Amino acid sequence: MSDIIQHIGKLLIVVGIVIAAAGALLLLFRDSGIPFPGKLPGDIVIRKKNFTFYFPVATSILLSIILSIIFYLISRK
Repeated sequence: MSDIIQHIGKLLIVVGIVIAAAGALLLLFRDSGIPFPGKLPGDIVIRKKNFTFYFPVATSILLSIILSIIFYLISRK
């Protein structure tokens, strides 16, 4: 049982570091012309008078690829 708790603890630390790194990158590049999540080509935005629909297709795909690579690298250890 303690092995499971130890693995979960390590996983939570790694996930926290990844989230903190992503947050730092977003803060560093917020004013640059680099398109970050929410402004990528392929994200669907429909604006009407009193309605805005936003569906981040390209952002979701990019995030999925990045997370898949990260989890693959973690699982190799």
